[in-house]
Amino acid sequence: MSTTPPLRRTKIIFTLGPASESEEMLEQLILAGADIVRLNMAHAKHDWTRGVIRRIRAVSARIGREVAIMMDIKGPEIRTGDLAVPIELKAGEIFDFTVKPGAGAGARGEDREIRSVDVNYQDLVKDINVGDTVLVDNGLIRLEVLEKQDAHIRCRVLIPGQLSSRRHINLPGVKVNLPAFTEKDRADATVGLEAGIDFIALSFVRQASDVEQLRAFLAEKKSKVRIIAKVEDQSGIAHLEEIVRAADALMVARGDLGIECPFEELPVIQRRAVRACLASGRPVIIATHMLESMITQPVPTRAEITDVANAVYEQADCVMLSGETTVGKYPLECVQMLGKISRRIEAEEAPDQPLAAVFTSERMKVLHSAVVLANELPRSRLLTFTRSGFMASGLAALRPVHSPIMAFTPSIDTYRQLRLLRAVEPFLITLASEPNETIENAIAQLKRAGLIVPGDKLIVATDILAQDRLVDSVQLRTVR
Repeated sequence: MSTTPPLRRTKIIFTLGPASESEEMLEQLILAGADIVRLNMAHAKHDWTRGVIRRIRAVSARIGREVAIMMDIKGPEIRTGDLAVPIELKAGEIFDFTVKPGAGAGARGEDREIRSVDVNYQDLVKDINVGDTVLVDNGLIRLEVLEKQDAHIRCRVLIPGQLSSRRHINLPGVKVNLPAFTEKDRADATVGLEAGIDFIALSFVRQASDVEQLRAFLAEKKSKVRIIAKVEDQSGIAHLEEIVRAADALMVARGDLGIECPFEELPVIQRRAVRACLASGRPVIIATHMLESMITQPVPTRAEITDVANAVYEQADCVMLSGETTVGKYPLECVQMLGKISRRIEAEEAPDQPLAAVFTSERMKVLHSAVVLANELPRSRLLTFTRSGFMASGLAALRPVHSPIMAFTPSIDTYRQLRLLRAVEPFLITLASEPNETIENAIAQLKRAGLIVPGDKLIVATDILAQDRLVDSVQLRTVR
């Protein structure tokens, strides 16, 4: 029997912050198995961004495990303005949101002055309708729109709370006229591209054209950075399939989704999003509140364990940590916990057949045959070679049951981007002039790493030279 330990198939993303940005903690998190580092540009300055990217690269090089870097740009958002002191909103109170500074000053109701706050979105009055809901501060405060005038909307407080400066506003079901890729996003992305990021996550994607706008920007910059579309509102869900096709990967951003949509719809949306990605061969990330209680506690709740397990059962490519590793007390334990849960659930996965019906290209049919063979053989490993990542991503999209995908590439950029893909373990290699020599070099590298032992089966999906042209092939080799 093989003594090699199983490789974890589900990838782990963690968000960098005060709790995780030191060299010491970065090293521990990467060694614990983190695959991708997320930079949240909603809270990041450019000097900090450049510095931490250099630090991540230096730590990765020192410990010999390269991780990918995802820049999560802020996207369009509506926020309240500044307040001298917080406002304590009471249930039933009439309250105004104004789009012109000072427009609410002196307004009076039947018996007293109506309090107000400015908002940063000038088309609010135009887009919203009487009867719509306004959610403030991640949904903690809920108001109903009673009427609208030229410069303000008048609301009734349904769920009270304390309103402070610059709180986020959600408008469930309201189509807002905000740009998908803002000037701040453009400036942040430029810094990221110059510093060498691997992925850009685009926030609040509402339709495929939002993704294409970012893709045009990347083309201008001659960048091959991959785009992750974040689905966070009802418009994104309504256009889910077209967004999946337009993007390189999808993130199910459950934080804002849980505000924009009824809570009971969230598991349905998550499953639908994962299935849409599986059907299109796109990677999918499940994000937000995975281990929220571990921000302050050393162990997760039972419900959180089940939530992570559900994402693994659904065959998501990645699970992601946010506040747990930015400001939490136990960032290392959170990464270790995700790894522990993932490995256990992966060991329980039923031997489903690969997803064959949706892939029709000749190359995908070849990769499908490799996965079918791997599923039939115990102690098997899938081995592939790729410059752009296509061969590895194709194998990953077919979801082999138990065989890890050993992907060899000569490109450091492709190597890092392969960190996103379920069951793919990337390796750097110099491609020899003879394909067989490259294969033998890869096998030797896997032996040295202790990842294969004599008797293991290798299903090699690669191209070979035949009659002066390259053709796709599948080979079966036994490790000697």
